[in-house]
Amino acid sequence: MDKYRWTVSAARYPYVRLLSVCWRPQNSPRADEGPPRAMRSREKALSSDTNLIAPGAGNESGAASPFDSIMLLDHNGEERWSARDMQVLCGYSKWQEFEKVIDKAKLAVSNSDLDPLDHFTGARKVTSGGRWGRQEVNDFRLTRFAAYQVTLAGDASKPEIARAKTYFAVRTREAELAAPVSTIPDSPEAHLALAQNYLAAATELVATKKELAIAAPKAGKWDQFCNSDGLIDMNAAAHAVTDLTGGLGRTKFMEMLRSDDIHFLQKQNQRLPYQEHERAGRAHVKLVEAPHGKWVEQTFFTPRGLDWLVDRLGGNYLPLPAA
Repeated sequence: MDKYRWTVSAARYPYVRLLSVCWRPQNSPRADEGPPRAMRSREKALSSDTNLIAPGAGNESGAASPFDSIMLLDHNGEERWSARDMQVLCGYSKWQEFEKVIDKAKLAVSNSDLDPLDHFTGARKVTSGGRWGRQEVNDFRLTRFAAYQVTLAGDASKPEIARAKTYFAVRTREAELAAPVSTIPDSPEAHLALAQNYLAAATELVATKKELAIAAPKAGKWDQFCNSDGLIDMNAAAHAVTDLTGGLGRTKFMEMLRSDDIHFLQKQNQRLPYQEHERAGRAHVKLVEAPHGKWVEQTFFTPRGLDWLVDRLGGNYLPLPAA
């Protein structure tokens, strides 16, 4: 019995005074005490990782990108990124979804004859939530290479992923330029391999910037052709790009969208787009009332979809004024 702490409290009634006996284990906290001291000490230790230092906004790069602000330095001064922090900046609301992207990136690294464990280090992170307002969750510490592979494995339709690709492509290029010249063997073969690497990196950077330009919203560019839902029907879309199509009307315009070169509308269900365009946010299907009173499915372009079409047709283009 002495392992319990006993307390006595009085309960008052009009004519009777009763004693109620309450007990609790000696080592358990009261409601107003918060978590036990040992747990508080462990949380404090977890929250102050002595092996990782956040450079913060005052680093030399000026934290021009949000990815700079979440960059960590390990005890060797090497750059690392927390997968939990990247999840938010890459546009993923659920960790389970982002973890699948990380698994794809690990597989890509493994297929390159590299060891994923060298680039994806298991870690724990303390976040808000849980019984005491703070909880430990699984995390990864990513090298720059691993973080770049994660962006490549992400959903390309997300503007956040496009921005992340650009950031890590630029950082990789900067790191290559910062490499000491003396480490490059002085031979024609070595210089040729280096030039090929630079060309591949530059080509990928140009493609990523082009993808980002298409994914970014073009404020007001297609507003004059949009309906009240922000969508563009086939008549308006045909008129918007008439200079690129040679003045095609609605019927011929839709036939062009079914061609193998464009591959936007299905050949079987001729009113509907391929699902890849819906998933990428280029097309939207909704029910509209036909003149005979029936409701039919109709495909609409989104502003992003018209940007994609202009790019597919070959160029930079400003739309004509709406009729």
